[in-house]
Parts: sequence; structure tokens; C-alpha cells
Amino acid sequence: MIYKIRLQKGDTVMVRAGKEKGKTGKVLSTHPALNKVTVEGINIVKRHQKPNRQYPQGGIIEQTKPIWVSKVGLVEPTSKKLSRIGYKLDKDGKKTRVFKKSGKEIK
Repeated sequence: MIYKIRLQKGDTVMVRAGKEKGKTGKVLSTHPALNKVTVEGINIVKRHQKPNRQYPQGGIIEQTKPIWVSKVGLVEPTSKKLSRIGYKLDKDGKKTRVFKKSGKEIK
């Protein structure tokens, strides 16, 4: 199943729930098949890596793992508060994303 993710790459989001609650970061990628997003600096895990061509030394490397979409919310830049995402149609019939709280267009 492919989920409808309203967040896009480059959006600034804040974590709503979990151990990283209150932290903000930029969306690096979306994963519609998993219903998850990868956020910069959020959900960083340590992975033990055996030596290979990419990592000749091996060792413990840090990776950013995806987080559930339901645990993050889009941050409104003016008020710095979380807002949900809605859609509006222009005069031309073009669909744009808007903040539900203020009704302003998302850039």
C-alpha cells in the first residue's frame, strides 16, 4: 500500500511524540510505501559496520533512520507552532498546500 504523505522534501517539521519530542529538523526524504519520513538529526542510530570497500576501517557508524509520519508535524514559520496541511485550488485550478491554522500558503 502506498500512503498519501503531505510532507515534502525540505519541509521543516517538529517531532510530536516519542523520545525525540520537541526537536525540529528538515525532511530529507519521504517513504510513501512505509508511511515514514527521514528527518535531519532525528532518530539517529549507531550501527556496527564490518570493514568493507566503503568503510575500510569498519567501526561504529551513525545513521539517520525514518520516523513515522504521524509523529511529526509541519512547523509554521511565523508562529513557530505546529500546523496540519490542507489544499486549496487557485484561479488557474492549480493545487497548493496551505497551513490549516492560518490559511497561509506553504512555500
